[in-house]
Amino acid sequence: MSETRRIQQLPDLLISQIAAGEVVERPASVLKELLENALDAGSSTIQIQLEEGGVRLIRVSDDGSGIARDELDLALTRHATSKIATLEDLERVGTLGFRGEALASVAAVARLLLTSRQHGAAHAWRLAGAPGAVPEPAALLAGTVVEMRDLYYNTPARRKFLKSEATEYAHCVEIVKRIALAHPTVAFTVAHNGRTGLQLPRSDARGRAAAILGNDFLADARAVDTGPGHAQGIRLHGHCALPAHARARSDAQYCYVNGRFVRDRLLAHALREAYQDMLHGSRHPAYCLFLEIDPAGVDVNVHPAKTEVRFRDGRAVHQFVYHAVQRALSMPLADEAPDTPLVRSAGGSPPAPSLPVARQVPLRINEPAVASYLAFVGGAQIAPPPPARLPAAQAAGDPSVPFPAPDVSTAPPLGYALAQLHGIYVLAQNALGLVLVDMHAAHERILYERLKQAWDARGMATQALLIPAVFAADPLAVAASEEHAEALHTLGFDIAPVGPAQLAVRSVPALLQAADPTVLARALLEELREHGVTALLTARRNELLATMACHGAVRARRQLTLPEMNALLRQMEETERADQCNHGRPTWTQLSLGELDRLFLRGR
Repeated sequence: MSETRRIQQLPDLLISQIAAGEVVERPASVLKELLENALDAGSSTIQIQLEEGGVRLIRVSDDGSGIARDELDLALTRHATSKIATLEDLERVGTLGFRGEALASVAAVARLLLTSRQHGAAHAWRLAGAPGAVPEPAALLAGTVVEMRDLYYNTPARRKFLKSEATEYAHCVEIVKRIALAHPTVAFTVAHNGRTGLQLPRSDARGRAAAILGNDFLADARAVDTGPGHAQGIRLHGHCALPAHARARSDAQYCYVNGRFVRDRLLAHALREAYQDMLHGSRHPAYCLFLEIDPAGVDVNVHPAKTEVRFRDGRAVHQFVYHAVQRALSMPLADEAPDTPLVRSAGGSPPAPSLPVARQVPLRINEPAVASYLAFVGGAQIAPPPPARLPAAQAAGDPSVPFPAPDVSTAPPLGYALAQLHGIYVLAQNALGLVLVDMHAAHERILYERLKQAWDARGMATQALLIPAVFAADPLAVAASEEHAEALHTLGFDIAPVGPAQLAVRSVPALLQAADPTVLARALLEELREHGVTALLTARRNELLATMACHGAVRARRQLTLPEMNALLRQMEETERADQCNHGRPTWTQLSLGELDRLFLRGR
């Protein structure tokens, strides 16, 4: 029988070390707490010095309000803070820190030295984190310097769990980036082993995002801003990258609640749902988004690391974030704000604000050819850009008279078509330069959005085939066509057996009338057999429509006329999410005149 032990009070040092295990996971955890304290003190410049990945030394110097001499020892005491005083304060936390545990936890597992000088004080005061230490006079211009040395020197078992110096340093830099993104007006400098590794001067939100996430991110991102004055007292702003910038890992996802970096399942789910029509497979979206909400509407006292939150009305927040991001990603090109970059530069950086007008290339307009495009885009009455009034000789068909060029200085975002390349790409010119369009990917997105609209409107129009398309089918496919005949009609198909091993397609959705009916029917029946009609008409509806759009989109090597190409460009400009196909691939890109000039060394 085991020995009975008496209940006893744990010593303060052991209590602090137990608490430190929740707060101090690695050097980056210490750095996070020290940076939050510096920001809560109103600092505008923060300098960080690290040695051996932060294990040997972390020194954070700020120019904040400082700590009074008689409060230095309290600052190193557990549950001592200047940020909250009552339960009401806890329910409306407006600062990054509030628990009063950080410095005490660090002092329990490392050697800590605290030096601070309040504004107007005669000099600074210094206090060591050792028991019984008293403040001593020190030299410091202003603010606070917190110095941590030899992390886990007194708990060697914990130190064994730390990774290599390079890994711990990388975690520290990532912490600085996370915090710096939310505080662009604060300057940050990070030095490691005596060498400056990261320097972020004061900036605005866009400049700070460019410095940390890169110009490529901003060039491939849509701005999000719901504006301040929302009825629910909530605002979302920042940038969400287009699927072309998606990554294999979720390491480019920065989400903030009232300036605090969080990893919240509710927000992550809302953002994933907003991308559901654009990202498929295991790719992860990239974003940097800031949610501002009444502090009373969010509980930040969930976890000691303060990276988890709980919303009072989680459903309302979820729907707000989902719709805000979905609107930004779905915005057709024709509806973009004038100051929003409409192009993705091939070099990854936004185009220069004042580019010369593109050279005008003659564009022949063949009005009768427009009719041939109606089936191509699914019945859309889209006209090409109107031609100028033609001279008499030209109207008579004289080929020696050139057609007038369209005025690209006032061209639509995707410009006017010039030619087709290898039956795959459409080349067009706009005011900025050359536009290249993947015609299959672009048409696939157009068809997909139209199929969704028709489905939601319960108006999936059908087109009867003059001659039914008959194809060989195995018994399971024949059985599926009979069993799911009603569902097939709902989708706009009439597929019926004409023999024990043959099926005939008698009608298809009008939007897909230019597609191969046999290919469509085979793909649809395969989906029905694999997933069942219930799943396809509910949870997997979008996947099914995406498959139909993919098979119905114009195939490579098909030659298009200029009016057909222009009709495709206009449709792209008016279609939601036209920047990428259903699989997340980009549908178009831009080469500015400046980039073209650099390719040919013009001006050198």
